[in-house]
Amino acid sequence: MKLFDLSNKNALITGGTHGLGMAIAEGLAQAGANLVITGTTPSKMEEAISYYLSKGYSAKGYLFDVTNEIEAAKQVEIISKEIGQIDILVNNAGIIKRELATTMPVADFRKVIDVDLVGPFIMAQLVGRQMIERKEGKIINICSMMSELGRNSVSAYAAAKGGLKMLTKNLATEWAKHNIQVNGIGPGYFATSQTAPIRVDNHPFNDFIINRTPAARWGNPEDLAGTAVFLASKASDFVNGQIIYVDGGILATIGKPYNEE
Repeated sequence: MKLFDLSNKNALITGGTHGLGMAIAEGLAQAGANLVITGTTPSKMEEAISYYLSKGYSAKGYLFDVTNEIEAAKQVEIISKEIGQIDILVNNAGIIKRELATTMPVADFRKVIDVDLVGPFIMAQLVGRQMIERKEGKIINICSMMSELGRNSVSAYAAAKGGLKMLTKNLATEWAKHNIQVNGIGPGYFATSQTAPIRVDNHPFNDFIINRTPAARWGNPEDLAGTAVFLASKASDFVNGQIIYVDGGILATIGKPYNEE
């Protein structure tokens, strides 16, 4: 359908070298977008670009830290000259540090906030200025269920993702008049290499997720592709400031009834 066609659109995905960022990038590429991938690890970038090209996608990688506003500004300028205008920005790069609030070093707290919240602001500001000039653009911030819920040992991550949710709404408020849509995706629990060690039968956390999720399974990375394409395409031209949770229904329920089999 033409509403979802991303042909000739340039999509910049931060942290698109692995995991969910890679799944989102691939979904956009399948809809026709040209991929611009950012990352900080040369080996991961090489592997990711090789994978994208092997699939027949248009992809180019740029190595820089999105939290460094000076370097990010230089790289966005280079990208604009080499690739052309950035039509779609996906703020996906992020980190998590699991530590109880009573013992978490303040430096670690600041680092998580810097990567997960300040980085998306920097990239949105840089790319948003260009979008405002041409009166068109799509920005997708990768939020989290921790944008809504608390959880043990992730105070910094939850604070950052809660902030990212509100940054999404505020940017939408400021930029909607320029025909720019700023929305977010909140992934639930997904089957990735990072979660592989706990996605085994009889593991307490695996059992918890299966029982807590109405869909009764972990998400597959490709489950994010449709939502990403929707928010990057003309189909979402009047959708703004929204967070779409792709979580198998976790946020919709308090949990299974006590007596349910």
